[in-house]
Amino acid sequence: MKYVDEFRRSEWALALAQRIQAEARPDRRYRLMEFCGGHTHAIARYGLTALLPGNIELIHGPGCPVCVLPIGRIDSAIALVKEHAVTLCTYGDVLRVPATKGNSLYRARAAGADIRMVYSSADALELARRKPEREVVFFGLGFETTTPPTAVALLAARGENLRNFSVYCNHVLTPPAMTHLLSDGADMLDGFIGPSHVSTVIGAAPYRPVAARYHRPIVITGFEPIDVLQAVHMLVRQINEGRAEVENQFTRAVTEQGNLRAQACVAQTLQLRDPFEWRGLGMVPASALAIRPEFAAWDAERRYNMRESAAADAKACMCGDILRGLKKPEDCKVFGTACTPASPMGACMVSSEGACAAHYQYGRFLRKAPKTTAGAPA
Repeated sequence: MKYVDEFRRSEWALALAQRIQAEARPDRRYRLMEFCGGHTHAIARYGLTALLPGNIELIHGPGCPVCVLPIGRIDSAIALVKEHAVTLCTYGDVLRVPATKGNSLYRARAAGADIRMVYSSADALELARRKPEREVVFFGLGFETTTPPTAVALLAARGENLRNFSVYCNHVLTPPAMTHLLSDGADMLDGFIGPSHVSTVIGAAPYRPVAARYHRPIVITGFEPIDVLQAVHMLVRQINEGRAEVENQFTRAVTEQGNLRAQACVAQTLQLRDPFEWRGLGMVPASALAIRPEFAAWDAERRYNMRESAAADAKACMCGDILRGLKKPEDCKVFGTACTPASPMGACMVSSEGACAAHYQYGRFLRKAPKTTAGAPA
């Protein structure tokens, strides 16, 4: 399959690994954060860390949209379906995210609430058309990748004057999260493996101020193993040369300016929300989106006077530290024991992009191979 098979060729992966081994300086460490949860899963699935020298550390980031959603927003959605008897539509991963007091949207549905899994905002919109007697709320969340479909749904609802449809908006932004991570602990990171799907929408340009301000390189990267290894190689070269630029490894899909039509739809319907709480990161300035006043009739937060309450993660769960790159899944005492995909204690074990889910699925039974030093044979 074009653009897939050729990016999974083992001989190319080994050749890239040898280049990285040869160029990584033995007198320094390279701490590279893969911002996106999709990269975390690719790294775990293909065992890429075993191909890297021991002084290159890949650090998990907060780029899992379900993981970074704070518990208070889940609690608000549960309260909405209980108090107003609406039909709530959302993506499948969200249903199982633990809320307070052992609750979740999945358990609320089991107790009788009308909560439905959908694949897109278009599914929720179609349900509202077919069920005019029902109040349908779409629980919209995600980074810039899933924001345009929510914007399109809002435009369609207004265009059709579909009054029984509204959106609970929880969309967040990537560059402000990168800025927050660097302002909070720039010394911990030497560079970013930048997200790919997000970048197809926003382009490469929005990352350039981040790289310049904090002097940290960012390489926009595809999800295949060759993509990730090439990005690591590009980052190592930049760091060795003292450069901090935004480079685009994923040229087959990402441009400098991104998808201008998608950006226009978002700008027409959504505006900056300042600040917004992220799980693990706390309150992050100018990092999320809210529905514009012109679309207030389709804004569930305004329509139902929704209020978010502060709520903490389970004490034993390290999801917040993992999202900040301070801990790894195997550092958590409940990982793989009390916390599994079948009985998750935190969102990082629930989501298909969560770091804990990746390690549980691909890495927990693997013996850790001894890491090699830079320049030495594997």
